[in-house]
Amino acid sequence: MFIACFIVLSVTATAQLKPGQPAPDIALKDVNGNILRLADLKGKVVLLDFWASWCGPCRRANKGLVSLYARLKSKGFEIYSVSLDDDKNEWKKAIAADNITWLQVIDKGGWNASTATALKIEQIPTTFLVDQQGRIVALDLEGRQLENRVNKLLKQ
Repeated sequence: MFIACFIVLSVTATAQLKPGQPAPDIALKDVNGNILRLADLKGKVVLLDFWASWCGPCRRANKGLVSLYARLKSKGFEIYSVSLDDDKNEWKKAIAADNITWLQVIDKGGWNASTATALKIEQIPTTFLVDQQGRIVALDLEGRQLENRVNKLLKQ
């Protein structure tokens, strides 16, 4: 019985997040080695973004996020990006090259990084839109769809 409960809890704990669920409590180091907690952003609309410097689609997505972030940051929008890079220098180069100014943390280990395995991240970019109460409201929105949903949340 104990083993069955443990297995059920393990599977539940590692299921990918879905709308309506609370955002995970992620606390990782930024480019300066400071711990940044996702939970500290409660009260803002947050895009939880998983990416890596070696991921072409991620780098293309960053271009759109740069302008979205510039337009909506002052209204209460934040991006919390989790890099799955193994090489910190490549991660830092990509941040500079892509003109990223939002919150960046790293969870070294690629697909085996703790957040990637715990949240069952199987592709990148993967994003979770989080409302002001810290609940997941949407997954993998892009472009106009993302902007419209963020604007709607900011007006609530």
